[in-house]
Amino acid sequence: MPYLLLVLVVVMFSGNILVGKAINDLPPYTIAFFRLIIAFLVLLPIGLRSARKYKERFFAYKKPFLIMTLSGITFFNTFIYASLQFTSSTNVSVLETVIPVVTVVLSAYILKERIFGIQWAGVFLSLLGAIWVIMDGRILQLASINWNVGDAIMLGAIATWAIYSIYVKQYMPLFPSYGALLVMTGLSILFLLPIVLLEWGLGGVPSFTTESLIGLLYLGIFPSFIAISMYNTAVDKVGASKSSIFLNLLPVFTMTGAALWLGETVTWIQIGGALAVIAGVIVTTQGDRIRRKYKTAT
Repeated sequence: MPYLLLVLVVVMFSGNILVGKAINDLPPYTIAFFRLIIAFLVLLPIGLRSARKYKERFFAYKKPFLIMTLSGITFFNTFIYASLQFTSSTNVSVLETVIPVVTVVLSAYILKERIFGIQWAGVFLSLLGAIWVIMDGRILQLASINWNVGDAIMLGAIATWAIYSIYVKQYMPLFPSYGALLVMTGLSILFLLPIVLLEWGLGGVPSFTTESLIGLLYLGIFPSFIAISMYNTAVDKVGASKSSIFLNLLPVFTMTGAALWLGETVTWIQIGGALAVIAGVIVTTQGDRIRRKYKTAT
């Protein structure tokens, strides 16, 4: 069940990239701010009671709670939207595949999660497959990509999501799921408000089209609320390292969505890479079971 949740999370996160790119005529902090307002309004009737009930616990664990808020809710997607202003979705996808590796390393170091050799092999197989998909098989040309400031911004997304995953595993079970998301979202709105006002002061108040409003509704309901809730549940069940490896499926779903909605062609090379990603995810998540069966058989 947690793995099914993680697949659905990745589907919604791929929609996050596609929609974020489609409405990037809006400035990045504006997108992040209004998606959080929508998420807050959705969460309010669901999480208000539990947020009030656990308010003393929020204060008792204010430091880790604030770190989770800033890393996963306030700035992760803000970094992505800011990056998409300057770079291509291809470059963003390449860099997002680094997140699972960083998370696995941090999980082993900080959480002392035991990672077997076969699971490390799965991590890197999945990473290789993801890059293969994105580069259409021309993996040796990775260094020739025209990197820019947007790619540097994506390093912030990599760091924040890895940190968020680690802290969710350690501390999220202490809080009510919807109540915690409500408080995190509310705090993030407060953090982003002065930045958005500065953004409008420098670039002018943006105009909203019907398409951008529909896009913001999607971003506020699915990636910001449903996907985050599912991800938190999955991390609690299977750990940060196994959960994060599913992010390597992101380019697969993103390219599938681009093919269906934008008419882009999917090649056999990309299909082969996608199968490598899926194989890597299976090896990573089931590595300990595969290892036990092998030892029993021998």
